[in-house]
Amino acid sequence: MRTKRRVEAAVETNRVIIGDCITELRKLPSGSVDLVFADPPYNLQLASELLRPNNTRVDGVDDDWDKFSSFAAYDQFCRAWLAECRRILKPDGAIWVIGSYHNVFRLGVALQDLGYWIQNDVIWRKVNPMPNFRGKRFTNAHETLIWAGRDQKSRVTFNYESLKALNDDVQMRSDWLYPICAGPERLKDDGGRKAHPTQKPEALLGRVLLATTNPGDVVLDPFFGTGTTGAVAQRLGRRWIGIERDKDYATAARERIVATATLKSTALETVRSKRAEPRVPFGAIIELGMLPPGSPLFDERRRVRAEVKADGSVALPGMQGSIHRVGAYAQGKSACNGWTFWHFESEGKLAPIDTLRETAKLRLGLTPATTTHQIPVVAAE
Repeated sequence: MRTKRRVEAAVETNRVIIGDCITELRKLPSGSVDLVFADPPYNLQLASELLRPNNTRVDGVDDDWDKFSSFAAYDQFCRAWLAECRRILKPDGAIWVIGSYHNVFRLGVALQDLGYWIQNDVIWRKVNPMPNFRGKRFTNAHETLIWAGRDQKSRVTFNYESLKALNDDVQMRSDWLYPICAGPERLKDDGGRKAHPTQKPEALLGRVLLATTNPGDVVLDPFFGTGTTGAVAQRLGRRWIGIERDKDYATAARERIVATATLKSTALETVRSKRAEPRVPFGAIIELGMLPPGSPLFDERRRVRAEVKADGSVALPGMQGSIHRVGAYAQGKSACNGWTFWHFESEGKLAPIDTLRETAKLRLGLTPATTTHQIPVVAAE
C-alpha cells in the first residue's frame, strides 16, 4: 500500500561528516533522505600532465581521490556508494549524479542495474569551457547530469510550475547553460590557488534543488568537497548532510556554509502545482448554489450550449455526463478539461467555470496554505 512508503526515519542534519563516503553512508538510517546530489570522482585516467600551447601547465584534476586502478575498481566503488544512497533514500526520494564522458555512462548503467528509475538526463552546457589544447578531439563543453527516482514507483518531487516560471512560462528544457565556477564564487586556498579543482557553480545546484526538493527536505551529498550543495541548500531552506574525507575541504565547506544565510520563508514560496491542489468536484458547485440546476453552459464562443443538471452532470442533445466527458463529446475529442472548456454567463459576459471552483475552495475552507515549511537555521558544526 502507498501508506507504507511514507514511513520516514529521522536523521541529524546540517552537518559535515568527515570520513569515507561508503563507511559513513552505512551509518545513516534507511529511508531518511529526500534527495542525493552526487559529484563523484570522474576517473579521468590522465596519463601525463596537460600543457598549454605556451608550455604552461594546466591546473587540472590529478588528485589521488580521482585515481582508480581499473574500470572494474571504479565500477565496484560506484556501485557500493550508489547502493547505500538508494538504501537511505525515502521511498519517493531521488538522486542526481553528474559526470563527464569518462564516467557518466558507467554511472548510468549502475543506476539502472541497482533499481533506480531514470527520470531525465540533463546537459550542463558550459559558457566558458576549457579549450582543447592538443587539438585531437572536440572541445569538451558540457557535463551530463542524471536524475533518477529511488525506484519505478517513486513519486519524485518535480516543481514543474516553478521551473516554467523560472523560464518565462516556457517548459524548462533538459539543456542548461551556465558558466563554470569562477570569480568571487570560486574558493581559494591560502596560496591563492583553487581550493577544489571541480567546484560546481551554485546556480547549477540551485536549479536542481528548486526543481526536485521542497523547503525542509533533507539533501545529502556524499562527495561534499567545499560544500556547494550545502551552501545552496542552506540558502534555500533545505536541510543538508555532507560527507567529505578531506579535512581541508570539509573545513572550507563549514566556513562557507556558516557565512550563508537562509532566505526568508516568504521568499521560498513556490508556484503551487495544480495537481497538488485539493480536489473540488463540479457537483460541489451545484450543491453550494453557485450554479443552479438548469443553468446554461457554453464554450467560449457560444457555439455549444449545454444544461446543468441537479446531479452535477451536464447535457447536450443525445449526450449527458461529466463536464469533461461532455466537453470532449462536443469537440469530437477523446479528452477535455471541462473546467476550462465550459463557461457560464456572468453580468452579460462569459467566464470559465474554473473561477467558480476557486470560490468554492474558499467557501469549503480548502484554500491551500503556503508551500513552505519553517525549519530551524542550524549552523554547520
